[in-house]
Amino acid sequence: MDSINKNQKEHNFKNLAGQEGLDKIRELAKESGSCFFCTGIVTGQPFDTRPMVPEQIDDNGNFWFLSADDSHKNQELEIDPSAQLLFQGSSYSGFLTLYGWVTISKDKQKIKELWDPTMKNWFTEGIDDPRITVLEFTPTQGYYWDTKHGMAIAAVKRVIGAIKGETYDDSIEGNVAP
Repeated sequence: MDSINKNQKEHNFKNLAGQEGLDKIRELAKESGSCFFCTGIVTGQPFDTRPMVPEQIDDNGNFWFLSADDSHKNQELEIDPSAQLLFQGSSYSGFLTLYGWVTISKDKQKIKELWDPTMKNWFTEGIDDPRITVLEFTPTQGYYWDTKHGMAIAAVKRVIGAIKGETYDDSIEGNVAP
C-alpha cells in the first residue's frame, strides 16, 4: 500500500528557509496564538511541557517570553537550554514544531518592552517583580504542516477526493527555518 504522499497528485512538500521560512513561522505562530513550551527533551523519555504565549517574534525569528526565575521551566533550562515549541492553528492545518536553544536574562529593557499589565497575575509585584526573567528562544530547526490555499479549498478538495476515491489533499509540509 502506498503512503498518502505517494497517492497525492499535487506537489505537497516544500522546505522553507530565510525570509520565506521566517514568514511561515510568524504566520503559523500568530494563527495559533499560544504554544506548548517543552523542556527536558531526552530521547525515549517524557518531556516537560506547559502552555505559553510568545510575547514577541523578532526580525530574526527568535521568540521572546517572560517567565519566573523560580519556575520549573527556568530550572530545567538552566540544566539544559534546549527546548521545543509546538503550535496548532486549527484541527486541520497550521501546525508547527520548532526546536532550538533558550537564553535566560533579566534584561530590564526587554522586560519593559514585553510587559503587559495582565502579567501581574503571575508577577504580583508588577513590572519590577524581581522574579521576572526573559526567555529568548532561538530556533535551529523546525517542521510545518499547512494548507496551500486555505481551509475552504482544502475542504472542497477532500470532498471531491472522497467522491472520486482519490487523494485530493491541499496540504503542504516541509522543513522550516528562519
